[in-house]
Amino acid sequence: MQEYKLRIHDMQKEERPRERLIKSGATALSDSELLAIILRTGSRQENVITLCQRLLKEYNLKQLSQINLNQLMKIHGIKESKASQIAACFEIARRLESFNGSEKPKINSPEDVYRLIYPRMREQKKEMFIELCLDTKNQVIKEETISIGSLNANIVHPREVFKMALAESAAHIIVAHNHPSGDPTPSREDIEITKKLVETGSIMGITVLDHVIIGDGRHFSMKEAGHI
Repeated sequence: MQEYKLRIHDMQKEERPRERLIKSGATALSDSELLAIILRTGSRQENVITLCQRLLKEYNLKQLSQINLNQLMKIHGIKESKASQIAACFEIARRLESFNGSEKPKINSPEDVYRLIYPRMREQKKEMFIELCLDTKNQVIKEETISIGSLNANIVHPREVFKMALAESAAHIIVAHNHPSGDPTPSREDIEITKKLVETGSIMGITVLDHVIIGDGRHFSMKEAGHI
């Protein structure tokens, strides 16, 4: 005898995720129900709620936000379309964390740098070196990833850093990179690169205001530590 599979349309209307959200708001729904609304459909073997419950048993929300499309598509019932929907959902969430209503975010402290770039750095398995070009009011006029990989003098060269600063007519710059280990304590190479950038900036008339190292939920400021 074939096992009966409950479909979403077989559920009482008031029990369906979308109808519950409309009636009671998004906060009333579980993680699996919210994900079910995003994915919309399940498969022949299981409805979308069961699919999402199984998915969240394999990966918690943080883990799910970190895996790429190829990894998502290895999960039974998740093909390219659903994998893309999941990836897009988490990317919007990351962008919301660093969203600033003003056209040009203003940097007044290392904490401002941390809040701006932490959402996109926290899940990185490799070191990312990012440059923020600022105007005379310390407003961000350009943000650029300079390099991805192990941080050393060969990858992060002052020429590449100040090339963008000159192109954007920046008055100041702030650089930042992450430590995938989660510990933002600077290495000897971090300090050396910072000093080299400060010296180059002094010659070129572009102030390096800070070098912020991003860890897991915390950060380190070269400026505050006296290295600049």
